[in-house]
Amino acid sequence: MTRIATHDATGSPLTLLFPPGGYGDGAVEGVPAFAADLNLDQAAADMAKGQEDDLVGSLFYRQLRDPAAIAFRQQVFLDLERGSLFQEVSAFVEQLRRVRAHLVALQKMPDRHHRNGWHLDAVALYCDAVRALAGHLRAAPLESGALQAFRAHLEGYLASAAYSEMEAETRSQKSALAAVRYCVRIHGTRVEVSRYEGEADFSAEVLDTFERFKQGAAKDYRVAYRGWPGMYHVSEQILGLVARLFPEEFGSLDDYCARHQDFYDPSIREFEREVQFYLAYLEYVHPIRAAGLPLCYPEVGERAGVFALATFDLALARKLVKEGKPVVTNDLRLDGAERVIVVTGPNQGGKTTFARTFGQLHHLASIGCPVPGTAAHLARFDRLFTHFGREEDLGTMTGKLEEDLLAVRDILLHATPDSIVVMNEAFSSTALHDAAFLGARALEKMVRLDLLAVYVTFVDELASFGPSIVSMVSTVVPDDPAQRTFKVVRAPADGLAYAMAIAEKHGVTYGRLRERVGP
Repeated sequence: MTRIATHDATGSPLTLLFPPGGYGDGAVEGVPAFAADLNLDQAAADMAKGQEDDLVGSLFYRQLRDPAAIAFRQQVFLDLERGSLFQEVSAFVEQLRRVRAHLVALQKMPDRHHRNGWHLDAVALYCDAVRALAGHLRAAPLESGALQAFRAHLEGYLASAAYSEMEAETRSQKSALAAVRYCVRIHGTRVEVSRYEGEADFSAEVLDTFERFKQGAAKDYRVAYRGWPGMYHVSEQILGLVARLFPEEFGSLDDYCARHQDFYDPSIREFEREVQFYLAYLEYVHPIRAAGLPLCYPEVGERAGVFALATFDLALARKLVKEGKPVVTNDLRLDGAERVIVVTGPNQGGKTTFARTFGQLHHLASIGCPVPGTAAHLARFDRLFTHFGREEDLGTMTGKLEEDLLAVRDILLHATPDSIVVMNEAFSSTALHDAAFLGARALEKMVRLDLLAVYVTFVDELASFGPSIVSMVSTVVPDDPAQRTFKVVRAPADGLAYAMAIAEKHGVTYGRLRERVGP
């Protein structure tokens, strides 16, 4: 089949993923180190389920540093979210999966006529899917350059003589084969096939007779002996005899299949492949939105003025929504020269989740996806570094403190002013004095680099390290300090106040103890 142009008006190859002339920053080798710390590996694995290749997984870690490239993807997402286009494109993708399933299945069929029939069905499904998608795109108020370019390509493709001829021939072949009628007579082990010459057909009468005995839904006791889409050898022989009875129809089908072996337009195949990145993400966040949690399209630019309102950990939210549990949202903001958020507060109070959210937001924004929150301005960055405290690995020759030191040293050696660093409970295995000293040195290096960071710690004094530091605290219920709110707010670190609240709750303050002991 003759091909038509597969480039846009600028001469660039048609793609939904990158603006003309822009192809991101190269594929990522494997899963990046920060993925597990931020639970992004869980999200990527969920999105990649059911995909035929690893495009979704690889794109999920392929950062875009150009704001124009990020905006390019955001526009595609926005178009897909308007009206019913998401459902219509999803149906198109599913239809083309059926087409490819047909093409795979027919390769295993030994009978030529059987193969040809499946090939004809595959082309018919393909033509129906392409024409339906063209109609949906024609009716959609598209604003993204990517989808507008593909719509134009699709219109040209449908108007081409090659496609028009293939579509017309497909309809003609289907009609011709539908008109083939024949009789099968079985005498013991002998099977005869002949043209249908007006013999009585009792099928309708038999069905009508038994219809009156039907009493609601009944269990189907039929047993499937062979899997889809095989044929028994007797069926193959019958089909061969039918082909001999109708040589013109089956000869025409042979010629049709030979001329339309390569019917799949490469740009349509690439569109279907690439659009699954968008569909997979929107499918992933659908239950989150259905639960009333907000997602927004962030501005991505300078480091000054970074903020996110009503934001949350995406992977955790999906899990909690599935379990029917509430999701707590938080705000974050860095104004002016503020660069580093130091988070303190009680254990199990949401500090780690807050830090993870900060990293997630920036990564998701960097690949052009909508992010958790009602509004956000997030920073461009060159690399994202994370270090989350873990249990000591007894299989290594190093202790927990040495592992922390080596990991933090490696991060600070490679970080630049354009990097983002998320550290959670570093140096927690050492004494308070040592943790304060080491944490201060790490923060000092971050402040000198002027990078963006979140630093979770149990050392309260680090929250007032300098003017570029913002102190945020995970809070508790005032009347029940043992109960966490999971809200993280801008406030001075006050571990003493928290300890005092616990002491009051359990009656072990200095005053209460003096009352009990006496003078």
